[in-house]
Amino acid sequence: MKRPSTSSAEAAPAWRGLRTGTVPVDRRLLEADPLDVAPRLLGKVLACGERSGRIVEVEAYRGSADPASHAFRGQTARNATMFGRAGLLYVYFTYGMHWCANVVCGPEGEAAAVMLRALEPVTGCAQMRAARMKGGRRTSLADRDLCRGPANLTKALGIDGRCDGWDLLDPSDALGPRLLDGGVAPPRRPSRGPRVGLSRATAEQWRFWVAGNQFVSGRPDARPQGGAGGT
Repeated sequence: MKRPSTSSAEAAPAWRGLRTGTVPVDRRLLEADPLDVAPRLLGKVLACGERSGRIVEVEAYRGSADPASHAFRGQTARNATMFGRAGLLYVYFTYGMHWCANVVCGPEGEAAAVMLRALEPVTGCAQMRAARMKGGRRTSLADRDLCRGPANLTKALGIDGRCDGWDLLDPSDALGPRLLDGGVAPPRRPSRGPRVGLSRATAEQWRFWVAGNQFVSGRPDARPQGGAGGT
């Protein structure tokens, strides 16, 4: 697979208002190297109940081949989900306050995952805003700020540690987290750059995002910002 360069960017797709669809992503799409899976997830839909958004920013983590991965030194109780089948949701707690969501990929038994860093909200914005406002926040949030950054994304959708190990591709579940296709192709030339918030493997260009999209975790057409890195 030819890798897109940071200089080759295209206009952001007009995704707002498009129907999200109800068809789960094909599991075979995820049974590959996370560097191939990550850009393919752009434009796919993450849904939880009535709340959903299109994925606009991701990071790839390559398990035992990646010093920044939670699975670099092998399986533990915390990272066990990463060793499961492709399509599971790996959720972990970081900085003592935030949850981060990742799509498990690659062959079963070989830990790999793609962190979800930002969504473009499609449905359930009112519920997302209410979830983000819990805790006494007094300033209202614009739609573009609801799911920008991995910790904001999980809070907006109500994803926490109880969702760890959830099968995102189970068509029988309409309430838990789901990864849906929706019929939207990923950008032909996504932007890419270093992953965020890491102390190791900082030079790898393993973050992908939709060029020009205002919902990524930074200014449009700028390198995404924010922490909670490492999967």
